[in-house]
Amino acid sequence: MHIMDILQNSTRAKATEIGLDVLLDSRADTLTLVFKDNGCGMTPEMVEKVTNPFFTTRTTRKVGLGLPLLKQNTEMTGGSMNIQSEVGVGTTVTAVFGLTHLDTPPMGDLAGTMVLTISAHPEIRFIFHYKRDEEVDYTLDTDEVYEVLDGMPINDPDVIASLKEMVEENIR
Repeated sequence: MHIMDILQNSTRAKATEIGLDVLLDSRADTLTLVFKDNGCGMTPEMVEKVTNPFFTTRTTRKVGLGLPLLKQNTEMTGGSMNIQSEVGVGTTVTAVFGLTHLDTPPMGDLAGTMVLTISAHPEIRFIFHYKRDEEVDYTLDTDEVYEVLDGMPINDPDVIASLKEMVEENIR
């Protein structure tokens, strides 16, 4: 759910390009998630406040729990979270978890999360990179997918099913 939440933050920030790197390093015992977007960005003051659950830029509710919970979960596993942002440039959120720590949340359906987000936002370029030690190194770039689709919509049910299967096979 952390992944979906932070990706949604990027879409709300009007990003036209969103990257997600998922890096599993057994030797360092870390799971690192790097979210990078070219959205509206944040001021240094906002960056300091976004990990406070009672701060949000949304008008539909008075709390914002995504980044505070992500930070809490990383720290519970001996990891950390870092946010770098610049107004008009974009934001990078780096979350490092202890890979084998008992409190590290399960990855869940990573392929499904990515494909659902991609299909819900066909106007955004997504670059998904997954690396597990030296065994797996896979990148999905929606610009390349669009070239292959040759005009077929990325949110067509058959395309969604094929993309999900392709991502699952490549990160296995």
